[in-house]
This record gives sequence, C-alpha cells and structure tokens, in this order.
Amino acid sequence: MYALIALPLLIVLMGLGLPVAWSFAGVLAYLTWVYDANLNTLMLQGFRSLNSVVLVALPLFILTGYLMQSGGIAQRIIAFVNRLATGRGGMGTAMVLSSSIFGAISGTATAAIASIGSIMTEPLVARGYPRGRIAALLGISSLLGILIPPSITMILFAVVTRQSVAACFAATIGPAIILVIGLILYNRFLVGRAFEELPSAEVDSQSFGRVTLNALPALSLPVIILGGIYGGIFTPTEAAAVAAVAALVVGGLIYREFTWGSLGRSVIGAAETTGSIILILLFSFMISRIMAFERIPQDLTEAIQSVVTSPIGALLVVNLVLIIAGALMDDVSVTVVIAPLFLPLMVANGVDPVHFAAIVACSVVIGANSPPVAPTLFLSCKICRVPILQAVMPALGLMGFVALPVLLLTTFWPDLSLTIPRLLDLM
Repeated sequence: MYALIALPLLIVLMGLGLPVAWSFAGVLAYLTWVYDANLNTLMLQGFRSLNSVVLVALPLFILTGYLMQSGGIAQRIIAFVNRLATGRGGMGTAMVLSSSIFGAISGTATAAIASIGSIMTEPLVARGYPRGRIAALLGISSLLGILIPPSITMILFAVVTRQSVAACFAATIGPAIILVIGLILYNRFLVGRAFEELPSAEVDSQSFGRVTLNALPALSLPVIILGGIYGGIFTPTEAAAVAAVAALVVGGLIYREFTWGSLGRSVIGAAETTGSIILILLFSFMISRIMAFERIPQDLTEAIQSVVTSPIGALLVVNLVLIIAGALMDDVSVTVVIAPLFLPLMVANGVDPVHFAAIVACSVVIGANSPPVAPTLFLSCKICRVPILQAVMPALGLMGFVALPVLLLTTFWPDLSLTIPRLLDLM
C-alpha cells in the first residue's frame, strides 16, 4: 500500500520543480522510512549495480551527440537530406530523415532537437510550414533516436531489466522504420490540405554530388557503428567509444569546425547530462531493491490480473500507464521506474522482455509529446520559438494517426520487434 504513493510522490516532486535526480532521492527517502530499510546496505547494492561495463556507453554516446552539434556533422547530414528529399512534403521529409540519421549516431532526442531544430526551423517557416506543426514534427521525429539504435533509453532498459543491449537495440528497428514511413506519409497528406508548402526561393550553388561528398564522412558514422555492433566487430560499449572518436575526427580533422571553446562546452555538457542520469540510476536501483524485497512488482501483477483477466487487456493497461507516465516524466525516468515494475506482469502474460523493450520505447514517443508536461514537445517549442498551444493539436494529430497505431502494432504483433533480434541470433 505504501509503495503506491511512490509514483505520485515522484510526479509531485518533479512538478514542484525539483531536479529529476533529487525527486528520485525524495522517493527513496520516503520508501526507506516507511519500510525501515537499511540505507547502508541499499547504497552498497546501488553502487554494485552501477559497476557495469554496459553503462560506460552512456557518457560516450551522450558526448557523441554534443560533438555532432558543435562539429558541423548535423549540418552536413541536413544539407544532404534536403537535396535528397524532393517533391511534395520534401522539407518535412528532410526533417524526419535527418532525425533518423542523427538518432543512428547519438541515440538521444534532446541533441536531435537542439541540432536539427535550430538549423531547419527557419527554412521550414520560409517554405510555408506553420511553426506549431514544425515543433510537433520535430518533437515526434527527434524521438527516433530512442527507436533507432544505438539508443540510450534501450541501454538503460537493458541494464535495469538485465537483458542483452544488442537485442534491445535490434527490437526497435522494425517499429522505427514504420514510424519513419508513417510520419513522411502523414506530412505529405497534410501538404495542400492543412497548409501550403511554398517552392524554395534559394538555389543551392553546390551540386548534388558535392553535397553528397561533403556529407559522406558524417553518413559513414551510423554505418560504422551499427555495422560494427551487428557484425560482431565490437560490443555496444566499444561502439560508443568508436562513435565518440569518429565524431571527434570527422568534426575536427575533416570539417574543421571544432574550437577549443566548443569542444570544452561539449565535454562539460556531456558530463552534466551523464551525472544526472547516473544519479537517477543509483537512486532507482536502490528503490528497486526495496520494491523487490517487499514483493511489490509481484503484488502489482496479481492485482492487475485479478481485475484484467485477458492478456490483451493487460497489454492495453500497461500501454496506457506507460503513455501517462511518459507525459509526466522524461524517458529516463519512465524506463528505470516503470519498466522493471511491469516486467513481471508482461512475462506472466507471455510477453518476451525484448518485445517489452520495444513497447516501452514506442510508448515514450507518445508520452513525451503529450500534455500536461510533454517534456520533448516543450523543448521543441522552445527551439522553434512558438507557444506550446500552437503545437498541441498538430502533435495530437501526429500521435493519433501515426505514433499510436505504431505502438499498437508493436504491442500486438510481436514479430515486428522480435524478427530482427532472432535473425541476428541475439535471442
């Protein structure tokens, strides 16, 4: 009973403006008090859980995202995709594809929003796209970094649920491809109906071949990273180190856009982000130990199964909870709190943990753009310089007609997320 207050308490603390890590600390203090847990033992177990080689990938992929922003890599990718994505809805298609490529290198949504949003917003406005629709499309497409490997969210899921990182990476590829296609088609449908896409007034002096040549070093990064992981050349952790070094080489030696100041800001930004995530992980590990000792996940499973008797109903309940949690918390918090809590329920209903990884990732895409908190959508509106109210309805349209069907397809068609891990012999 006491544990049921933990999640509302976390939401209230975050809503009051307390940093996410310290909101977790507040929940830990509450659970430690009500269950009279030994804090020394919990701290020791928490630090042991953090002693994982897999977690080394976190700061390296985060650093890669920052280096892409300051090293000119994102600009080359966008320039290439802009020349490639022509025809009706071409500029919107360019944003979606740029986010896909960016996600295949950095694995983070915030880096994609900052880089792609700051570069593409004004050109999209000049082509007739309303700022609210730009922010909505940016918010959804930036989260392709969660679905397209490597993904920091999937690394966290694998760590807290003790699954294979490579298998969790592969599980989200199928849903990511369908989401990309859905976003492109939906944007093309809206052009000429909800708004008019104006012809470009600028003529790029560079030929397509020149733009492609300039983008090749940047485009080679996802090929090296993903090819290395699934080709058995290196582990996901080693891939993170390769990605960071490659981004440094491409941005510093090929594009030559790094300065000592920008490099320093990238390192500091990556360190701050990593520190926050590690604190959240530490407190969540300690919270999980208390919940496991008190058999809270098992009690939750029994309570839901006593009310919802069918596996379909249980899956729908979990989807709803994940979306609501994602609307109130960031993707890291949802992954480290909700995923371990509902994993026993999913396993009891015949859902493979790797399949559940894909469900969690797709749910975060919807939740992170859903009011009232909508953390990703708010950040997109800030970058696009538009009030949140102008982006809410376009965002709801994207989620209702594209993201939600992808979530339901992922939930009730397990082969969509399990086929690729099986083909790669990861399960």
